Amino acid sequence: MYVAQVEIYSDASNAAVLRHPGRQFPGLLIQGDTLRELWRRIDALTKAVNGQVSSDISDELVDLEDSLRGLVSHYARVLADHGLELPFPPWDRT
Repeated sequence: MYVAQVEIYSDASNAAVLRHPGRQFPGLLIQGDTLRELWRRIDALTKAVNGQVSSDISDELVDLEDSLRGLVSHYARVLADHGLELPFPPWDRT
């Protein structure tokens, strides 16, 4: 971990907009519990439409779900590496 100054353009709850040093554009900070909920919702949607939509749409949903799962997994791993508790119950990474 390290401490750095960031430019904060908005500190709205669950949607803070800030620019990290060295980055051209600001980013959006999504809280970990909100990120996990987004993943949970797309995972449920992917399972619900299985076989009911075109393979192109199904493939896109799976790619989106995989991307969000990867972000949640990264978040969980970083918190664990720093001895911090998750803001949500442990989850199955499979």
